[in-house]
Amino acid sequence: MYKVFVNDVPIILSTEKKIGKQYTTIPLKLVKFKKLIEKINSGELRYINLYHKNEEKLEQFLLKKLPVVEAGGGMVFNSKKEILFIRRNKKWDLPKGKIEKGETHQEGAIRETEEETGVTGLEIRSFITKTYHVFKRNGKFKLKVTYWYKMYSDFDGDLVPQTKEGITKVRWKNFEKSQKALTESYENIKLLFPKEYLTTHPNDRVS
Repeated sequence: MYKVFVNDVPIILSTEKKIGKQYTTIPLKLVKFKKLIEKINSGELRYINLYHKNEEKLEQFLLKKLPVVEAGGGMVFNSKKEILFIRRNKKWDLPKGKIEKGETHQEGAIRETEEETGVTGLEIRSFITKTYHVFKRNGKFKLKVTYWYKMYSDFDGDLVPQTKEGITKVRWKNFEKSQKALTESYENIKLLFPKEYLTTHPNDRVS
């Protein structure tokens, strides 16, 4: 199963014809993807399941329908088990950015994390997952595929937000503060976290 986010609304691509009563299931061969995106943006559709019995066909479909932009990002831990967050567009996010020509996904993820936060000495510990979201650039829809890595750094210097990229804050957050931050984050970012991070008291506020 894949989730492709359009303004935080997930398009589900699955091998199951029925995934819930609210969902409209469309066979992959009948999908007009750009029209589907427009209907989501207009609020006409919110629960969509694109179906094909062969799972390999699901990602192949995605990569053919829109121009693909590859990015790399990091969930960075320090020795206190805190996680590195950035603040951009009034949302808490994790550092990430476009892979440059000639870079591996890992190299791009490290470079972008360093540039956006000022943190150095990054070490990749493992691959987490890929996330997918649709965005519009110069009037055309594109698909961003982000490769996420779990990283570690013992950096204890000043955090420096990359303001030219619209980043206003960089913060190390412990478990509790990470929970709060995720209440003001993006749905595709939440996919990276274990379930216990996504349960928070309703009276908690994001600091």
